Amino acid sequence: MNIKLVVVGKLKEKYFKQGIAEYAKRLSRFCKFRIVEVPDEKAPESLSQSEMTEVMDKEGSRILNKIKDREYVYALAILGKERSSEQFAKELADLTTYGHSDITFVIGGSLGLSKHVLDRADTQISFGKFTLPHQLMRLVLTEQIYRAFMINEGSPYHK
Repeated sequence: MNIKLVVVGKLKEKYFKQGIAEYAKRLSRFCKFRIVEVPDEKAPESLSQSEMTEVMDKEGSRILNKIKDREYVYALAILGKERSSEQFAKELADLTTYGHSDITFVIGGSLGLSKHVLDRADTQISFGKFTLPHQLMRLVLTEQIYRAFMINEGSPYHK
């Protein structure tokens, strides 16, 4: 199984890098895990709606260039479907059972994901209505992917 995160922007904080590296190491026994960063679009603090759409479209184009047709895509979106860790684990197990060996998760930039990326996604997933820094979301998502594998293995990690 191949799991890829396509994310906008670079990870700067050392502690996030260390946490993600730890979970990536743990995931290596279950899958090939990698993170693909695409550049964020520089933009001033205050933007009109059309300028925001333009920024999201440029970032979205970069994201879509990193996704192949055969990949099953989860878009992280605040309006996506919330799942429990157990539901998420079952969903990942079912995907592999039904022939999806390439799974991609997309985390957009500070403005979110473009309509084109959301349209390409096979499903949208939400981690709640909280707004989280994108760097933290990478760590949380990586841990939840690891947790899903541990749940599917019947490990006590989840308790």
